Amino acid sequence: QVQVVESGGGLVQAGGSLRLSCAASGTIFSFRTISWYRQAPGKQRELVAIIDDGGGTDYASSVKGRFTISRDNGKYTVHLQMNSLKPEDTAVYYCKGDFRVQLGVDRVYQYWGQGTQVTVSS
Repeated sequence: QVQVVESGGGLVQAGGSLRLSCAASGTIFSFRTISWYRQAPGKQRELVAIIDDGGGTDYASSVKGRFTISRDNGKYTVHLQMNSLKPEDTAVYYCKGDFRVQLGVDRVYQYWGQGTQVTVSS
């Protein structure tokens, strides 16, 4: 069984910073990508940032230059450093991992965390 747990959300003023963490545990042999999504009230869930198993990263245009995704070496722990936060960044942030959980089987399964609330006040 795989568990994905996010932490680090909270309330911050516009222009401030937060660092989110996503820790995956359980029987994981490797991963394809780990990503951060967010969902604001009344809006669809959107991809914010993604990191692949080669260290490649990509970002939504709305956060590029302000957010940085990184991974702890040798672990399935990913961070999202969020700087210059804006009220429009307010949302529940979710972590998703595409993990290989069967030895010798090249198939990934998606696992989602429960989300962490980020609120940016103006």
